[in-house]
Amino acid sequence: MLTEMSIGIALTDLIGAPVYDSEQAQAGRVREVALCPADDAVRVAALVVRTKAGDRVLPLSAVANVNGAVRAATAQASWAPYTTSEGFLLLGRDLLDQQVIDVHGRKLVRVNDIDLVREPAESFVALRIGTVDVGARGAVRRLLKGVVPASALRSLLQRLPERAIPWNFVDLIETDPARRVKLKISHERLAKLHPADIADIVEELTPAEREAVFETLDEQVAAEALEEVDPKVQQSIIRSLDSDRAADIVEEMDPDAAADLLGDLSPEHSEEILEEMEPEERADVEELLEHHEESAGGRMTTDYIGLLPQATVADAIEQLRRFEGGIETVSTVFLIDELEMLVGAVPLHKLVLSLPDTGLMDLRNDPLISLQAGASEQEVAETFDKYNLLTLPVVDKEGHMTGVITADDVISLLRNKH
Repeated sequence: MLTEMSIGIALTDLIGAPVYDSEQAQAGRVREVALCPADDAVRVAALVVRTKAGDRVLPLSAVANVNGAVRAATAQASWAPYTTSEGFLLLGRDLLDQQVIDVHGRKLVRVNDIDLVREPAESFVALRIGTVDVGARGAVRRLLKGVVPASALRSLLQRLPERAIPWNFVDLIETDPARRVKLKISHERLAKLHPADIADIVEELTPAEREAVFETLDEQVAAEALEEVDPKVQQSIIRSLDSDRAADIVEEMDPDAAADLLGDLSPEHSEEILEEMEPEERADVEELLEHHEESAGGRMTTDYIGLLPQATVADAIEQLRRFEGGIETVSTVFLIDELEMLVGAVPLHKLVLSLPDTGLMDLRNDPLISLQAGASEQEVAETFDKYNLLTLPVVDKEGHMTGVITADDVISLLRNKH
């Protein structure tokens, strides 16, 4: 008997149910339940019935009743042969055992069953997808179906907690021509997660699914998430995207992260992406690519706040308001003269505690700590540790400011070493 709980009919109970035609003769059994997403992405369009004469399509508008069995209002001879799944989403084939990105649990879960909800209709049965069952209830229903009496199974299922995702929270990601699909919570919800959480989810997906997710995310969100992903996965994602889409995302990354990523790609692929980037962002990344990856220059970013020595606290606050770079670099404002020489560094806490007309030169730290671009990663780590730094300015041999290393870069450096 079909399991009909308060939320409706379980897909896995409907599949395999006997089907009777208008003459009350058993025509076959339900092989599949089909949606036609182009027409309606919520309501069931038809049942695929396995008969002795082959598979047939029984429109749901021709189903008079579903109660322990499916009873059609039309003769079997009127059911069209089932020849292809093109245009159909087959719930059993395409959804069961597929993965869902559960943004609330911030992890991947598996579709164990689909709960179908009855809708009012005068002369036929109308069903829509209600929820995606990702808990033990659906798994137990499938495991014990046909093994224990239906009444005992219903009693057991009622004692299990429901764990389901509403269908209107779910979008489809089509990943290949065979229409084998994965599911995800709508990308608007996914985009609200912390980039590190998105990265954790993305790393569990297949390459095709990663590509599909990064095609839907806003460029800024995609860039922030990409920075959190393992470097090998980063490369795989970027290689899967068109050069223009990859460039849009790379432009939004911190320049140092973008340079690290492009430096790991083949020169040809890296050049293709650089050519698609806006001139300013491309220049920043190309400058960083000139430095050895395992040097201070290879670790720095060119996003920082630099002001002339005669600037005041009010000037610095205005620059902070306009700054679009990473938040990691705003802990320090750097003083750079007309010749682009680094002459001072002012920590953020001094700005907060000072009057607007206070000169920045009066607030600079002493001594001024910096490293040359060619310094090793070990020197970078040791300097951060020795002086308890949040940021470290990087200069060339003449003392011209070239970039900044932030504490998160050092944490990443040390993590990769272990």
